[in-house]
Order: sequence, then C-alpha cells, then structure tokens
Amino acid sequence: MSNPIEQLNKVFDSRIRIGIMSALMVGEEVNFNDLKGLIDVTDGNLATHLKTLEENQFISVRKGFIGRKTNTTYVITRAGEKAFRSHLDALEKIIKKLN
Repeated sequence: MSNPIEQLNKVFDSRIRIGIMSALMVGEEVNFNDLKGLIDVTDGNLATHLKTLEENQFISVRKGFIGRKTNTTYVITRAGEKAFRSHLDALEKIIKKLN
C-alpha cells in the first residue's frame, strides 16, 4: 500500500486553491466576485490561482454578460472533481493513520 502523503496533489497545496475547489464542489458554478468574497483574497491573487486550476484542467471558465457587465463563472471539471476527491481521501487516510 502506498503512503497517503504521496497521493496528495501538489496543485492543492494552497489554501486558496482548496477554498476554490471546495466552493465549486458544492455550487454548480460560482462567479469571480462570489469566490473573491468567500475566500477573502485580492483580484490578482484569486486570478493567479484560478489560472493554475484552469491550466491543470480542474476547472473551466464561462464568460458571459449580465446586461452590459461581463460575468465570469467557474465550474469544476470531472477531472478536477476526481483529483480533488482523491486529494481529500489521501488527507483523510493521513488523519486516520495519526489517530
């Protein structure tokens, strides 16, 4: 049996990325401003972490308009959901091992 620590995904080492993924796991789609408020980060910081998750194909971006204002929403991909669940399972195994 492999060590659960080896099963952790380095992309999720950041508390901000964990926050983003957690929000997307429970919501069908979440817009930029709602994520920013939930996680309490600056625009630039959030954008950087969203880009990393998008580059790893863990989230997808949907751009649209509400009236004349742009509206960017984010959705977790199947690959993202699978990777995040695997990461959480590894964390759980580590915690159980320590008890």
